[in-house]
Amino acid sequence: MNRVKKLLLPLGISIALIGHGQARAQGVTNTTFPISFSVFVPCANGGEGEMVVLTGTLHDSFDVRIDSDGVRVDVHDNPQGITGTGLTTGDKYQATGVTRWNLAASSAIDLVFVDNFRIIGQGPGNNFLFHDNLHLSIDSDGRVTAFHDNLRADCK
Repeated sequence: MNRVKKLLLPLGISIALIGHGQARAQGVTNTTFPISFSVFVPCANGGEGEMVVLTGTLHDSFDVRIDSDGVRVDVHDNPQGITGTGLTTGDKYQATGVTRWNLAASSAIDLVFVDNFRIIGQGPGNNFLFHDNLHLSIDSDGRVTAFHDNLRADCK
């Protein structure tokens, strides 16, 4: 649920702006930026696991709509050319996937978050697949009417 709070922060700011008549915005913004991070791949190195250092570019697309009907935010992220090396084996890896979240808010709130992240290694058995999908709905009285968070990580 902590992750839900982080995802809802932009919504709170947007609703506050709408409530004060300050925001009437819309538009899509695309940006790319360099990224570097490490991931532990538990199935690498013959099942012993290893840290993989990855670098490349992350593409972000933000579509924000704020009007008298409420707020709609659509965010789409995908890696571009992210590659890495295992610190133990020296094996080469590629990062692929997509992260997206969609938020709609007026008198009620609906949030959908999907993350598919893959670290693909050389040869069989050392691919790390991470998937998370979350759905949260809150009605106009502040009651949670739907919540599910399906998180899994697999080695293939």
